[in-house]
Order: sequence, then structure tokens, then C-alpha cells
Amino acid sequence: MSQTLDETTRGARYQELLDHDSRSVPDVYRLQSAMGDEAMKVPVRRYTDPEYHKLEVEKLWKHVWQMACREAQIPVVGDHINYQIAGMDILVVRSEEHTIRAYRNICLHRGRVLKEFDGRDEELRCAFHGIAWNLDGTIKHVPCKWDFPQVGEEWSLPEVKVDTWGGFVFVNLDLDAPPLAEHVGALDDHFSAWPLEERFTQVHVGKILRCNWKLAQEAFMESFHVVATHPQLLAGMGDTITQYDAFGNFARGITPNGVTSTHVRNWVPTEQDMIDALTDRTLDIPIIVEVPEGSTSRAALADFRRKGMEAVVGVEKAQALSDAEVCDSLVYTLFPNLHPWGSYNRLVYRFRPYGNHHNLCIMECMVLSPFLGNRPPDAQLHMLGVDDDWTEATELGLLTRVFNQDVYNLPRVQEGLESGAIDEVIFARYQETKIRMAHAELERWVGE
Repeated sequence: MSQTLDETTRGARYQELLDHDSRSVPDVYRLQSAMGDEAMKVPVRRYTDPEYHKLEVEKLWKHVWQMACREAQIPVVGDHINYQIAGMDILVVRSEEHTIRAYRNICLHRGRVLKEFDGRDEELRCAFHGIAWNLDGTIKHVPCKWDFPQVGEEWSLPEVKVDTWGGFVFVNLDLDAPPLAEHVGALDDHFSAWPLEERFTQVHVGKILRCNWKLAQEAFMESFHVVATHPQLLAGMGDTITQYDAFGNFARGITPNGVTSTHVRNWVPTEQDMIDALTDRTLDIPIIVEVPEGSTSRAALADFRRKGMEAVVGVEKAQALSDAEVCDSLVYTLFPNLHPWGSYNRLVYRFRPYGNHHNLCIMECMVLSPFLGNRPPDAQLHMLGVDDDWTEATELGLLTRVFNQDVYNLPRVQEGLESGAIDEVIFARYQETKIRMAHAELERWVGE
């Protein structure tokens, strides 16, 4: 395959790679949906202005479907979890065996938060005065009821709309919002071969970052940054061959692995060099994946990963997986802030404001793994503070180094935007397709 790329062949190079796959490639990889070539500039205030953050709260976060947790985090009746977004607290509760409800997490008496911590209870009782609600949100007990003539049976907790997709629980504060199925749309078809509800959370790590939530997620929405931020990967990653597609309120990028970046020009890496780059092998450790003589790094990586999948999906299913499914990075973004990886990449990212701050956010990484037999227990959230290092989350493996490289830039970008030196930021027409999609949707929701 030629190591050149120009604007007339966007996505074509990746499709050419699929033509030489050793297995049948799922149809979803063959879809192409260009966003269009309109230049995009957006105002810096989207990242820096507290007033714009308030607009987002009022026009976006109070009305959009957003992932709150995994269903498996609340498996038993009475289990509840807090989901916080931009100063708003939502209590997600398993109210019956097959029913999940969500409420504003507030006592209707004096406004105390009902539940400060995730847990399991038979009722939702306020710690201040002991007023309690049933799991279905109806009033259960009011101490000294005689002193509250204005309180009747209708004194129920304010509900939040709730639904599920892919094993995730989504909430929407707008009771008149269209159904979740309409928001997810065709994304459901894209994941039909790899249903996320059949995964368990093997790893769950979060970290507070010193930047706007959009700025953080944009660092994970394109491969354009790899040449400068992750140069150690270039020998084995086809960053410039990434195919980008937009499908309304979701978009994706597909980056081939086992292919050398077109940025590498003065060195011809061996097939072993390519796979060593992908596996983060340093010179002081043995070869992790060896490329047989006469083979390629992509073929060797595919065989290695198919073999590893046998224990979790079965031999027949694992050996039928295409090279693309086991090698390539297939990364979706569902507006506003959920980033599930397709195929068996297993990663899911979520980004949201930290508290009610425009310049602080939470990044989370989940590793959703397939399994055979009984469902393994889900990992608890390992939360890192703003000054903690990703390497403290050893369960993430080599991702910790990559994440450190990614987030190192982010406070510096926030500082640069806060300086007032520029009024607008610009986005590449093709390689930043996913970011352009997100801002087009943001403008549709917020209006600015």
C-alpha cells in the first residue's frame, strides 16, 4: 500500500487495507459517511467563559440523554448510585428486580442531599429529620406528620427520565425529552455484533483534569496528535490512514494498527519494530509478540489477539474475527460525552464537568471485557485526584503512559485559551471530523 495520502483519498486507504483482510470484515467497517468540507471555527468562550458554562447547564445538561452508570453497578433491589453533573445530583436506584428509577437527589423538606454515597437501602431516608421515601419515590414516612398538614400522598421524589442501552443506564432531567432510542439511533446497529451489555467492567478509573470537559474529550477524538504527542507509536500505527465518519449525533474514527504512519519517512521499521511499538516494548524486556519470518506485524498481531480471545468468546468465534476487529482502533463518540470503542477494543471514555466548574473536568476510562460463564464482579471506580499520576492506576497497564502524554497538554491548552490571545479555535476539515460533529451538535443545543 502506498505511503502517501492526499485529500482526495480520505478513508480510501483504510478501505484498501480491509480488502486484504484475512477474514470476512463486518459490514459496519465498510460504511463511509463524510461530514462535509465546511471550515469550522468556534469561539474560545466555549471553553473559558463561566457564562457559556451556565448556558450548557441550562440548555444541554438539563435536557440531553447522558450515561450515568452501568446496570451492573446496581444489580440488587435497593442498590443506588449518585450521578453528578454540573452541580446537579441524580440518584439512580434499582427499585424493583427489573426496574431502574432515577430521582433528583434531594429531600423535599429542607433540601438536604438524600444519599451522599453509593450503597443499598430498603428506603430513601433523609439523615437530617428522618423523612423517608419508598424505592419507587412515593412518600413512606414523615416524623410528626401532624405538623405537616400541607404534605399528602402526592409528596413523591422528583423523577428523572431513565432508560438503558448497551448495559449503560442513561438519564435525562427533561421529562419531555424524546426517548433514548431516538438519541442513540443507528449507533445501536453499529454495535449489534459486539453488544456491550454482554461485557463486565474489568477496570474503571477516573481522574480530575485542569481543563474544560470539551477540551479533554477532544484530545481523544482524533489521531492527528499522535505524531507529536505519541511518537513512540508511529512505527506501528497508521494515524494518517484513519477513516473518519459522522452519522448525525455520533461519529467515529477507525485507525489501523500494524501499519506504519506516513509521517515515518527517514526510517523503514521492520515488521518486528512495528509490533514492538504497538506493544510498548522497551529494549530491556523480551519480545512480547514475535513476528514469524515471512509474516507481517499486522498478521502476527491479529493471530496473537485472536488466540487471546479464545478464552473469553470461544475458539470458533475468536478465530472468525477479522484482522480489523482484533487489530484496529474503532472509536465512537455519542454526543455529548460518551466514547465507546467498537469491536473488542474494550475501552469506554466519559468526560463531564467536575462540580459546577467550567475549567475542571472528570475523565473516566472503563475497560468492558467479554466473558464466558458466570459474570465476573465489576470493578469499583478508582478515582485519581487532580495532582495524581495516571501511573498510579496500574490496572490500566500501558495506557497509563499514553494517558499521561495526552493529559500533559490539556492544562497548557486551557491556560493558552484563558490568556485571551485568540478569540477562535479552528478544526481540520477531515482529521477532526469527530470534534466538528460535537461542536455542530453543541451549537444546535446551546444556540451559540
